[in-house]
Amino acid sequence: MSREIEELQAALRRFAEERDWDQFHSPKNLAASLSIEAGEVLEHFQWLTDDQSRQLDEEQRKAVGHEIADVLLYLLQLSDKLGIEPLGAARDKLAINAAKYPADKARGSSKKYTEL
Repeated sequence: MSREIEELQAALRRFAEERDWDQFHSPKNLAASLSIEAGEVLEHFQWLTDDQSRQLDEEQRKAVGHEIADVLLYLLQLSDKLGIEPLGAARDKLAINAAKYPADKARGSSKKYTEL
């Protein structure tokens, strides 16, 4: 695991311990919080066109960045609680997706792998 990920997870553990919040951080609650924060990312784009979503001003980018940080922090807490190494899991999933969606078949298509 990357040293930065480990340090961030340790900082999150300390943060929760200092506030006696670990009692609330079950995997179920962390997964729910992760989903809620992902919804808050989406909320920033809700009524934008595709082009507008690509051209956020600095204030909008900062606000979206804060929500992305919340998503990342909850994801790291959840993976820590479950003993899942997030970068390894991401690499494994990328390999699975590469097998499901070979570039020569999936290029330019939004079809699901079962439809290719």
